[in-house]
Amino acid sequence: MSVKKEIEKLRNVINEHNYRYYVLDDPIISDKEYDQLFRTLQSLEIEYPNSFDSQSPTQRVGAKPISGFNTIEHRTPMLSLANAMNHDELRAFHNRIKKTLSKDSIIYAAEPKLDGLGIELVYENGKLSHGSTRGDGFQGEDVTHNLRTIRSIPLTLRKHKLPLPKILEVRGEVFMSKKDFAKLNKEQESEGKPSFANPRNAAAGSLRQLDPRITATRKLSIYFYEAGFIDELQFKDHISFLENLKHWGFPTSPLINSVKDDIGIIEYHKQLEEKRNEIPYEIDGTVFKVNEYESRQVLGRRSRSPRWAIAGKFKAQQATTVIKDIEIQVGRTGALTPVAKLEPTFISGVTVSNSTLHNQDEIKRKDIRIGDTVIIERAGDVIPKVMKVILEKRPDKSFKFEMPDKCPICNHKVYQSEDEATLRCPNFSCTKQVKGRIEHFASKSAMDIDGLGKKVVMQLVDEKLITSISSIFTLTVKQILELDRFGKKSSTNLINAIEKSKKTSFSRFIYGLGIRNVGEHIAKLLEDYFNDSIEKFYNSSTEELIQIEGIGPIVAKEIVEFWNIDSNKEMVKECIRLGVQIKTFNKNLNDSLMNKTFVFTGTLEKIKRKDAQLKVYENGGKYSSTVSKNTSYVVAGIGSGSKKQKALKLNIPILNEDEFLTLIEK
Repeated sequence: MSVKKEIEKLRNVINEHNYRYYVLDDPIISDKEYDQLFRTLQSLEIEYPNSFDSQSPTQRVGAKPISGFNTIEHRTPMLSLANAMNHDELRAFHNRIKKTLSKDSIIYAAEPKLDGLGIELVYENGKLSHGSTRGDGFQGEDVTHNLRTIRSIPLTLRKHKLPLPKILEVRGEVFMSKKDFAKLNKEQESEGKPSFANPRNAAAGSLRQLDPRITATRKLSIYFYEAGFIDELQFKDHISFLENLKHWGFPTSPLINSVKDDIGIIEYHKQLEEKRNEIPYEIDGTVFKVNEYESRQVLGRRSRSPRWAIAGKFKAQQATTVIKDIEIQVGRTGALTPVAKLEPTFISGVTVSNSTLHNQDEIKRKDIRIGDTVIIERAGDVIPKVMKVILEKRPDKSFKFEMPDKCPICNHKVYQSEDEATLRCPNFSCTKQVKGRIEHFASKSAMDIDGLGKKVVMQLVDEKLITSISSIFTLTVKQILELDRFGKKSSTNLINAIEKSKKTSFSRFIYGLGIRNVGEHIAKLLEDYFNDSIEKFYNSSTEELIQIEGIGPIVAKEIVEFWNIDSNKEMVKECIRLGVQIKTFNKNLNDSLMNKTFVFTGTLEKIKRKDAQLKVYENGGKYSSTVSKNTSYVVAGIGSGSKKQKALKLNIPILNEDEFLTLIEK
């Protein structure tokens, strides 16, 4: 036998053993025997480098660390699911399906709702091409280098009765078992590293590593449960599709089953909820999908979710603990929030030690006191919430908690607006507010000052090097060098980032000011209306503001109240005096982009999609996520899908990345 054939035979044998181990859960050789086969293959591939194949089972960790994540567009959207919070809502879902389809009986594919990270893999001619996270459902991050390290993911598909599709998009959930999660946290603690909050966070953090070697050390698992785009191959129903996935080499959950009507749905949901703690990985509900694909077509979809599927949520898990203290936190807008400091308790895979009590009204309504024994739950297995006080266990000497009349940070008298329950500190010089406002101002969606995160902001404010937003622009390398953990290079990098941020857009600057209820969208509306005139903006009236489409009386009131504080106007003027340049929209505009609508599809390599969209916007153009007859250009990167095809049908000009970059530089 030639060396080439021997290598190929070894690869096939190892792949088959992987299939039996990960998909069938039926290994026929020992781990020692498997390792011997693997090492033999490695030795041969090293000895004969011409035999290299990126799809070889030895090449799961061959990529170099990357500098950042590219964006990949999904050919078909990865939709979220509507939720059913109880049995009645599950029955209502079934009744809607039955009525729409005019059928007496419906078969559903039932599966556990895994608590992990949704991903999509794309195979071309049976070989793994790339993989990405779900992201916003329309585009996600390219994590191919890390997905290849997960041994249960086939690099090459097994041949079966059906021909392999030219293009196959398959979706699944990456997760970490409870056992592997506990082991990982033990390792983190022994190395003096922070532990992960829960298995989901551990899986997500592991999959988003820039270095695949780190991901490879984390034991990640995956189950596949859905298809995206499939070229030249059709299935009649979902169960048969899943069976075929297994034959191709994809692991699927052994808990998947078919159920009939609402009786079957409720019974399956009850069974999984009862034994959720016995399952070796975290699940937070069930999923029910109409099995027949033809029926799915009839049912269709909403903008963000299919009408043919629903997620049945489990009841929130509860625990009993004691409130040791109630502390007051001060946010960047001056809001005082009471937070219960709890006796640490484990619930839904997380140790909970804090729970927000929202405001005085909430505390009064539930009669919450320090020393009380309380029932807490994680709503949606996420947010810890105090549900009830166990009065029988209340200490004899307890007293009602009252919110302070002065700020715990600066001792300034607090106030309460007529239209809200929240107490606020009006002192803009309050250090807690200052820290919060500066951190927000420097954030990625605002001024995007790289290196000016929470810890650095705390250092700078505590050392009184900055006292307001404008004082950021007075910092020097010499001042920063005096801080702990800062050297010449890091100090210079921070000053350079601050200098770079001085050239910004109106919307980024306004968003960064942290005006209440003025988010990114509202900031862009204000940008469109006031153009580059900050002066016109801070002299605007409530009447003028509510004339702007999309801005209501509450937002208008908040804006006017913000500018009624003279120090806010002075702070903005000081920023401009110190060199902040707000880009104009009526000067030096690129005529090639003015009033044009762009749609981006696929992965861009030389410019981030968000930056490309910003370039369009800053030059008077628009960007959209959908292709229509009003689209001016479609910019097609690597892996372009249906949007490019639609552009061809509508005769819309298609630009590659280089052509787009040339266009914006005109």
